[in-house]
Amino acid sequence: MNHKIAVLFALILGSAMPYAFAPFNFWWLAFIAFSGWLYLLIEHPKHPLKLGGAFGFGWFGFGGWWLADTIQTYGHLPYVAGLGVVVTLAFMFTLFILFWAWSFCKLHQSKLDILWLFPALGVLEEWLRSFVFTGLPWTAIANLSISTPASSWLSIVGSYGLTALILFIAAAMVLLFDKATRKPAFISLLLSGIIVGLSPHIEVPESPSHKAALIQPVTLQDQKWDAQYIQDIMFKLVMLSEQASDADVIVLPEAAVPMYLQRNRNWLSWLSDRANQWQGSLLFGSLQIGEGGKPQSGMFLMQKDVANPDQALQFVGKHHLVPFGEYVPAWLPFLGRIVPGLSDYHPATDDGILTMTTPNNRPQKFGSIICYESMFPEEAFHRVRNGANVLVVITNDTWYGTSPAAWQHFQASQVRAIENGRYVLRAANSGVSAIIAPDGSVTATMPWWEEGIVRGEYEPLSHQTLYQKWGNIPILSLAFFIIGVAILAYYRREKFI
Repeated sequence: MNHKIAVLFALILGSAMPYAFAPFNFWWLAFIAFSGWLYLLIEHPKHPLKLGGAFGFGWFGFGGWWLADTIQTYGHLPYVAGLGVVVTLAFMFTLFILFWAWSFCKLHQSKLDILWLFPALGVLEEWLRSFVFTGLPWTAIANLSISTPASSWLSIVGSYGLTALILFIAAAMVLLFDKATRKPAFISLLLSGIIVGLSPHIEVPESPSHKAALIQPVTLQDQKWDAQYIQDIMFKLVMLSEQASDADVIVLPEAAVPMYLQRNRNWLSWLSDRANQWQGSLLFGSLQIGEGGKPQSGMFLMQKDVANPDQALQFVGKHHLVPFGEYVPAWLPFLGRIVPGLSDYHPATDDGILTMTTPNNRPQKFGSIICYESMFPEEAFHRVRNGANVLVVITNDTWYGTSPAAWQHFQASQVRAIENGRYVLRAANSGVSAIIAPDGSVTATMPWWEEGIVRGEYEPLSHQTLYQKWGNIPILSLAFFIIGVAILAYYRREKFI
């Protein structure tokens, strides 16, 4: 096979990757895609950039087609401009895959070293993708495990550990096609099967003691920030909440209350008067003017009958903002002049915890995860480290329409639940709204793009998963060690040559 045909195959394999994630969940496609791509890299080591570029663009370019619709519908730009944004973002994502492909072909020496080198470099790629260019770990490799028994390992080794396991299996599959490496390939696959078979059991409370109601109002995006619709929006939120007034906590989505309540005291009093008639407390997304007059997006907790008046209305802000949607990165300041209003929000520096007092004097500590933040393992990790015994994800995925994006976003919340051993209460404007148990299973949900209420039970939990104790340090350290050894071997080989 000449390298031009190999590049075409790499593009096809990369284009299959989006179908391995939700809502399709053909996770086995990822093993075919990664194995096929790895085989092509081994067979054509002189063309890593072409093969990496084709695979990466197939994965993120074809996988991100929905963004063009979003740009056209809500950005009011021509569809061609939307496609330009898709291509630009796909190129940025592909840079990480290019680096993965190039470094593998540079450091690869023997037939067997792909078993540890390919996964180690894949872990490095995922780690870099979590913070370079402000970070965007969309369709993270570890998310593929959610539909498999191996997902419970997330509670021990986290998302990077599952990434390593998935890529180890893919590398072993490649070795099956060579007679000289077939035996170690079988041993590696057998070992992987044993690891999956020994997946730890995650305890889930049989009878959770608290009731939650997640409101899914389906507020249309072109109405949310239009002042003429504010009364309709507020009345709908309260009407739905009153139907669930017996819940211990009612959760409204991100920016459900589309205003600065500090500047709209009448609406604040109106909402507080109604919430005081309900049994439990109210969590809702809205906006706040922070210190120095800096606007923030975040989450409020409104509760009644508290001894300390300061606890009646609490606010925590969003820590990880959406680039170009909520702020303009410092390395592209000129976009602030081209697209006015983008650099409005400022990241929060609080601990992300909202504390709800209870009659039994055992406060519930809600870890606030707002929209985009759910894709970053570190955000939920630090909320739990700060004392969260329940994680609350609020989001507005209306931007994605009926594309697969909302389900891909939802999958990340399931990963965060398992990693941290916590219930996740996820309220989304148009869906997917759900209560997720600590084992990643969905205990209550409803159809997306349908107005209504998700009712279910949850339990505040205080135990620490092994992942919570150690974080990403063990897996990242192992990956860096393997790569470091490979780099040292490369320079020794070059010196002797």
